[in-house]
Amino acid sequence: MPHVVTENCDQCRFTECVTVCPVACFHGDQTHLYIDPDVCIDCGACVPVCPVKAILDSIDLEPAREHWIALNQERAKALPVVRDKTEPLPTAAATRESLGL
Repeated sequence: MPHVVTENCDQCRFTECVTVCPVACFHGDQTHLYIDPDVCIDCGACVPVCPVKAILDSIDLEPAREHWIALNQERAKALPVVRDKTEPLPTAAATRESLGL
């Protein structure tokens, strides 16, 4: 099963993850990134570079977070690919701090 982006990405949009992805499986809207499970090769390169620990292997999700699997699939299909690093949102630092990271 592929990796998924979870709620820790909300209002952050750190894009370090897209720079290490070998297959360009990240898609995004104005406030969040999503992984296309049909493109993700499950390499895990994105996991250690995410500053807010938003990316998890889908098999490691606890039941209350399993909805992120379907949400990533649905949103990735509807949004453009994100391939380049961009500035995080102005709220990113506060979000990271609130997560204790």
